[in-house]
Amino acid sequence: MNEAFQPSRNLFGPIIVHSQSDWIISHPEDPQDFEQFFTDRFRKAPCPKKHVIYLQSIGSLGNTRVIREEYIKWLKGYCEAFFYGLTVRFLDPVPVSATKCSFRVNEHTQNLQIHAGHILAFLKKKKPKDAFCIVGITMIDLYPRDSWNFVFGQASLTDGVGIFSFARYDKDFSSSRYEGRVKKPTRTSSSDYTIFDNYYNPEITSILLWRSCKTLTHEIGHIFGLRHCQWLACLMQGSNHLEESDRRPLSLCPICLRKLQSAIGFSIIERYKALLRWIDDQSNDIIGATPSSDHVNLPKPVEAFKDWREWIIKCIAVLEE
Repeated sequence: MNEAFQPSRNLFGPIIVHSQSDWIISHPEDPQDFEQFFTDRFRKAPCPKKHVIYLQSIGSLGNTRVIREEYIKWLKGYCEAFFYGLTVRFLDPVPVSATKCSFRVNEHTQNLQIHAGHILAFLKKKKPKDAFCIVGITMIDLYPRDSWNFVFGQASLTDGVGIFSFARYDKDFSSSRYEGRVKKPTRTSSSDYTIFDNYYNPEITSILLWRSCKTLTHEIGHIFGLRHCQWLACLMQGSNHLEESDRRPLSLCPICLRKLQSAIGFSIIERYKALLRWIDDQSNDIIGATPSSDHVNLPKPVEAFKDWREWIIKCIAVLEE
């Protein structure tokens, strides 16, 4: 906390408003300090009986099984380092049809979208007994209600469920047009979901992995009870668009970090070291996983994490002084 407010230090910076469309301007919220977080009676914390973060992929996450397996491995490893001390497990992937969700074609992008609220209801029914939370990930765009354009993700603190999409993080998102193929939001027979069978899967680049890790940890942070940050530049800031989302750091500000630490109980320096190992380790296999016959160990694309790595090293140095 002292580091954040010493003028001579530069580990933590202020929130900078770039336009009136920024989240903090267009969605006014009361700030949440540590005391408000800690005394929130609706907040849930992990315990020995509920200590696992489950990840559920919905639809395909890659063009091949090899890419999908590696991408899942990278996301799982990052999540375990970020929420240091908890167990992270991936459930078997499910097709969109399994969720029975409504879907539509967005009138602005002409791209497919699935209903976030219906996905949350599906995940709530699937939540294992030892789960602290279960979160869905998908490459398909999301909408929370008919009147909204889209949402990057949505989470329920009380139910311990969340869903987030990486669709808008791909450079070719806008080229996938489905105009005229879905007339209105629908939720009928399973045969209607064949429209998702050949849905475009983006290339897993370093930028896509960087954005995915950022969204993954932001939405799970909400399930821990962290509200949108209004203190300093922080992962938990809200975002209205991709440019604003990209401006957010991967790091938590000291206030939000203290909130997460109180919920999990990790050593801050050991957590930073775990994140550093994730960036540097190219053999981050899923424990207990059975590789497929065509499995290869693809190099983890961490070029986009270079600044994050240097920042972590500075934090470790300060903590070891």
